[in-house]
Amino acid sequence: MIPDEIDRVLLRELQRDGRASYTALAEATGLSAPAVRQRVQRLRDEGVVQIVGVTDPMALGLPVMALIGVRVDSDVHEVADRISALPGVIYVVLTAGSFDLFAEVVCREPAELLAVLNDDVKRVPGVTRAEAFTYFGIHTHRFAWPGL
Repeated sequence: MIPDEIDRVLLRELQRDGRASYTALAEATGLSAPAVRQRVQRLRDEGVVQIVGVTDPMALGLPVMALIGVRVDSDVHEVADRISALPGVIYVVLTAGSFDLFAEVVCREPAELLAVLNDDVKRVPGVTRAEAFTYFGIHTHRFAWPGL
């Protein structure tokens, strides 16, 4: 699905405020509120946009964050599925390069990260190497994509 200009306006507005009313979105697009509701629903149904509450892990008592690089010697999708199911894993991406996938993990303390790495990730069948890259700070974190 390729968004048209009205879809792009809706997406920009929703990136700014995911709780924007259909009335406010209608004003931004020049459409009626019911037409906006239908468009937003279509964008949701087609997987173009999700409307969720974004939480701050540190504010929730999860100050330890890391990206874990993983090499595998078997089906990367099966390994990714298993790692995705581990506690503390918030996303998994398949990559090319030194690692086959990366998993982002949030934990309450460094010992918990060590346990996730050594007791969980490294024990997943097919994992040949796992290395944690601990975050000391988040420099940039955006939810607005360029080009909209």
